[in-house]
Amino acid sequence: RRLSVADNGIGMNRDDMVSNLGTIARSGTAAFMEEVEKSDDNPNLIGQFGVGFYSAFMVADHVEVASRKAGEAQGWLWASDGKGDFTVTETDDAPARGTRVTLHLKKGEKDFLEAARLSQIVTTYSDHIAVPVLLEGEAEAEAERLNSAAAIWTRPKSAITDQQYKEFYHHVGHGFDEPWMRLHFKAEGVIEYTGLIFVPSTKPFDLFEPARKQRVKLYVKRVFITDECEELLPSYLRFLRGVIDSEDLPLNISREMLQHNPVLTKIRKAVVKRVFNELKKKADKAPEDYAAFWRNFGAVLKEGLYEGSDQRDGLLALARFDSTDGDGLTGLADYKARMKPGQEAIFTITGDELESLKKSPQLEGFAAKGVEVLLLTDPVDEFWLPAVASFEGTPFKSVTRGGADLGKIESAGADDKDKDAEQPAGMEALIAYIKLTLKDEVKDVRSSERLTESAVCLVADEGDLDMHLERILKQHRQLDAASHRILEINPKHPLVRRLAERIGETGAGAELGQAARLLLDQARILEGEPLPDPAGFAKRLSDLVAKGLAAG
Repeated sequence: RRLSVADNGIGMNRDDMVSNLGTIARSGTAAFMEEVEKSDDNPNLIGQFGVGFYSAFMVADHVEVASRKAGEAQGWLWASDGKGDFTVTETDDAPARGTRVTLHLKKGEKDFLEAARLSQIVTTYSDHIAVPVLLEGEAEAEAERLNSAAAIWTRPKSAITDQQYKEFYHHVGHGFDEPWMRLHFKAEGVIEYTGLIFVPSTKPFDLFEPARKQRVKLYVKRVFITDECEELLPSYLRFLRGVIDSEDLPLNISREMLQHNPVLTKIRKAVVKRVFNELKKKADKAPEDYAAFWRNFGAVLKEGLYEGSDQRDGLLALARFDSTDGDGLTGLADYKARMKPGQEAIFTITGDELESLKKSPQLEGFAAKGVEVLLLTDPVDEFWLPAVASFEGTPFKSVTRGGADLGKIESAGADDKDKDAEQPAGMEALIAYIKLTLKDEVKDVRSSERLTESAVCLVADEGDLDMHLERILKQHRQLDAASHRILEINPKHPLVRRLAERIGETGAGAELGQAARLLLDQARILEGEPLPDPAGFAKRLSDLVAKGLAAG
C-alpha cells in the first residue's frame, strides 16, 4: 500500500529537511505560528513549515521523504509516523535531483492506489498548472499524463479559437449547449486576476436549487481552490460558468479565510460590473437575442432586486417584462416613455400564467384608456416590487389594489365621453344590499371604474397583501387565513344594471341575495381562487338558470 509522489526540483539536504519538515516535532508548531503572527497579511505558506504536507498522515501511518539537493552528492531520508518524532538519515536511494515522498497507506485507504481516483484528484485540482503530472504504475509502461496544463484563460484571446472556447465551456460548465455569451478578461493593477466566464444558452438543471450556489470556479495561480465560493459572485448570477484565477490570494486559503476577504470583495464587485456592462451592450444591440436570455435567467436576476443588491440600478436597467403593449418584452425606461398624461405610476399585475393575466378583468379599464400594464409571472416579482418600490422616482402600483386612480389619466380616444354618465336608479341601494349580504365575506363593495366588460372583480385594499402573493404564501403554509377583499361591481354591465333596477322596483328579496353570492363566486373564479362552497354555487346557478328559462 505505497503511493509515491516525486519531482525533479531543487531537492533538500539534511538542514532543509529539519527546517521544512521538522515542524511535526515542535510543540504547538510554535515556529509556524510565530511566522503567521509576524505577517501583516495572509502569508503564502504552501511549501513552508510543512503546511499541507502533514495532511499525508490523514491517510498514511508512515511517511518517508527521500531527497537530494541539486549540486550535492549525498541523499537524505526523512521518516516519521506522524506522532511527534522523526528521523533524518543518509541514503543512496534518493533521486538524482529532487524529492520523492512515499506514503505507506493505512488500511481502508487503498482507493488512493487506484489510477482512476488519482487521475480524478489531479484533474480536479491541478489540471491547469504548468508542470506536467505523470502517473506511473508498477509495470514497465509509459507514464500517463494526467493534467492538460491548458489554462486556456491565461492565453491571449487571439490565440484561442471559438471551438476551443466552446470545448472549455463544456468542460468547466458540464453542459452540452452552446455558450450564449463569453467574457475573457485580465485585470492588472493593485489586484491582478484573470477571468473566463460564460453565459449558457439554456437553463442549468440546478438553477433553482434551494442552496443557490454559484458555479464559477476559483483558482489561485492556476491551482483549483473551490467551485462553491459564496463570496466570489452573488447568488443571482449563479447561472454563470467559468473560472476566476487570482494572483493575489494565498494558495492555502481556506473557506473561512474566503469570508470577508478584501481581495475577493474587490474581485466580486469588478466582475459583477463587467458582466452587467456586457449584458447591457447585448440588450441595446440585439434586443431579440437578449429577450431569449431574459426568458431563461430573468427570474434569477430579479432575486438581486429583492435582496437589496448594491447593483439594484444596474439590474433595473437590465430588467425586461411582458406587458399589455404588444407581445415582446419591454424595459422600464421604455415603459416610462409611453406613460399617458396624468399617469403617476408604473402599473403591474402578478399571476401564475401570462395568458390568464391578459384576460384579467382588472385590466379592462386600463386597456380602455390605453394604459400599459406590466404582466409579471415569476414568484419573485411579488417580493422585489415592494422592496424596490419605484423606478427613477415613479412608484410601482398593482392594478389589483383599490384606488386605481384611472380618473386622473387622460384617454387617447372617446372612451371618457360617458364616464360621468348617470348611474341607473337603485345602484346605491344595490351596493348597500350586496355589502350587507356579503358582510362576512368581503371587506367592502364598491362601484368600479376599472371594469368595462366584466360584471365584477376582486381587489386588495391599500395596505393589504397582494392577492397573488397571499395565494403563494398560503400554498407554502406561510399564511393561515386569507384577508377579506373588496368586491368591485361594474355599474354599466347589463346584469348589474338589471339587478339595480330590480331592487328599485321590488326591493330586496331572496333571489337578489342569491344573485349577490353568485357575483362573489364569479369574481373568485375570475381571480383563480377556489370556491369555499362549490355545491352551494352549483345550486344557486342551477336555480337562477331554471327561473330564467321558466320566465322565458
